[in-house]
Amino acid sequence: MNLEPEIFEFLKKLKKNNNRPWFKDNKSTFDTHNSNVKKYFSNFFDNNKDQFKWESFKVFRIYKDVRFSKDKTPYKTHFAIGFHRTKPNYRGGFYIHLQPGNTFIASGFWNPNKDDLYRIRKEIESDGDYFREVIENKKITKKWGAIHGNSLKVCPKGFDKNHPNIDLLRYKQFIFVKNFQDEMVLEDNFRDTVNEHFKLLLPFHDYFSDVLTTDLNGQSIL
Repeated sequence: MNLEPEIFEFLKKLKKNNNRPWFKDNKSTFDTHNSNVKKYFSNFFDNNKDQFKWESFKVFRIYKDVRFSKDKTPYKTHFAIGFHRTKPNYRGGFYIHLQPGNTFIASGFWNPNKDDLYRIRKEIESDGDYFREVIENKKITKKWGAIHGNSLKVCPKGFDKNHPNIDLLRYKQFIFVKNFQDEMVLEDNFRDTVNEHFKLLLPFHDYFSDVLTTDLNGQSIL
């Protein structure tokens, strides 16, 4: 089973006609594509949940929350799929974004809570060189490129602004992102390609999971 090019065609039309009357008239077409996306990634989830320690996956709703947005168009113009690991032992997220001209996969830590971010920073403070080795692993960066994420402009409170790994201490997110051209998404082996990329990040996720489930002395907090 492949993703059909009609999915991208529908999303292109939705972008041009992002209003409720048009969507209502084309709701059955959306339902068909949404169902196909769920089937496609349900198979991907079932085949890979054990190796990635996934507990569940979801296709996100097409409806936007516009309450606090300047853009009041009611619908997203992409399909979004998230894969959730089995907590508390396994941490980190996996994400797939299907959009004409802007398809990408991503994995990592989008929004660590206050305690998790502090624990990560304490690990960087105590062993930043090894932390850097993990995120700059050549096997990872060759396929994914450098790690992404929003960062502070100044040193986080309670840490040394002259720390040799101050660039890492300023990070608020730790995310790898890989873009794909539309034709690559429609190929027979797209799921295999995604699997290969995600698999490269297992050491990264294992390391972060170990950090976030232990204290600074390496003792389990679970």
